[in-house]
Amino acid sequence: MQEQFEQWQKLLSEHPDMDTIVKLALLLLGAWIANFVVKKILMRGVLTVISYTPAGHDKQLFERNIIARLANVVPALVITYGVSSVPNLPEEVVVVVNNVCTAFIILTIGRAISGVLTVVNTVYERQPDAHEKPIKGYIQVVKIAIYAVATILVVAALIDKSPVILLSGLGAMAAVLMLVFQDTLLSLVASVQITSNDIIRVGDWVEMPNLSVDGDVIDIALHTVKVQNWDKTISTIPTKRFISDPFKNWRGMQESGGRRVKRSLMLDQNSVHFLSDDEREKLNRFRLLKDYLASKQKEIDEWNQKLKDEGKEPVNTRRISNIGTFRAYVRAYLQSHPRVHQEMTLMVRQLNPTADGLPLEIYCFTATTEWVEYEGIQSDIFDHLISILPEFGLRVFQHPSGVDMREMVTQIKQNRHIDT
Repeated sequence: MQEQFEQWQKLLSEHPDMDTIVKLALLLLGAWIANFVVKKILMRGVLTVISYTPAGHDKQLFERNIIARLANVVPALVITYGVSSVPNLPEEVVVVVNNVCTAFIILTIGRAISGVLTVVNTVYERQPDAHEKPIKGYIQVVKIAIYAVATILVVAALIDKSPVILLSGLGAMAAVLMLVFQDTLLSLVASVQITSNDIIRVGDWVEMPNLSVDGDVIDIALHTVKVQNWDKTISTIPTKRFISDPFKNWRGMQESGGRRVKRSLMLDQNSVHFLSDDEREKLNRFRLLKDYLASKQKEIDEWNQKLKDEGKEPVNTRRISNIGTFRAYVRAYLQSHPRVHQEMTLMVRQLNPTADGLPLEIYCFTATTEWVEYEGIQSDIFDHLISILPEFGLRVFQHPSGVDMREMVTQIKQNRHIDT
């Protein structure tokens, strides 16, 4: 065996090229063996151990292949330290191989760190209050810094120069970099302001009419904010627009526990009149109006008694109107409604008369902020108020339709026929 080994060495010494090829092949074989051992044995063992932990069943945490990326460093290190032992290789080739391997190791470590940061963000987003202080923008900033440093080191390794030389050259390129990364810098500042001032969170309902955006925030990143509109479309808005442009955040409403109802009933002003005694007695049947009618009548009687002889003329006296009674009824109805928030503003008021009628505005808050329930409560309130209007001798105003015109013409013809 020793004689064969000596003969093999003698043969290689007589043929330098063959010696180089053989040892280069052995180096590549060693790198392949190192890669096989690390990935097929060590890495598999590490993953097996991790699989017994609670985090081991979380595919989302390990889909970044962080361990596999780090495993690629081992064969690169074998080649780096072994290439110098291959005889008869030109010095330039050794330098190039070392530089390429070093650059590959730096790039691999940078990508692994980026994967770790992604996992950190994934774990953080699972926290109950993560939507209040998202860190995705900061993670992206750190990633940019890591890739910037990695790029400098990779270039320095490839050209076999010190990174300090490249950094000194960056000073002259600062103005160009400011222009190139202008959007990134503006987005970074906006992201910091949004987070520090708690302007928006994931889950907030935001409205930006100038951009036709109206929906829930589903993602906040460094450069963009994604909003899912109510029609299920997704709008992507630059982060800086939430600092420079006006927008409405409905979070305050959602956290308050009540949502505002602000709608008006348009009443026909021709139906407004004072209540007769019979109408007042009829309205006394309303449980919600008994106290109001009694106190109001007492107040009016005391006022009218002061008029003495002038009080004999109805035009000089105060009387109860059907619209005032209806306004009192609406307020009492809202105060007794179980789905109206009683701790928030509740008001029934008249607005300025218009050509479309007299607006009677209902201003209150529902006891829920859920959209479907809110619309149902609001509709139920106005269903009831519109239906009960005739009890007060009031009518809702609306413009004449074709049916109204046809009925009017029919009535005129009937009157003419009676006259003839």
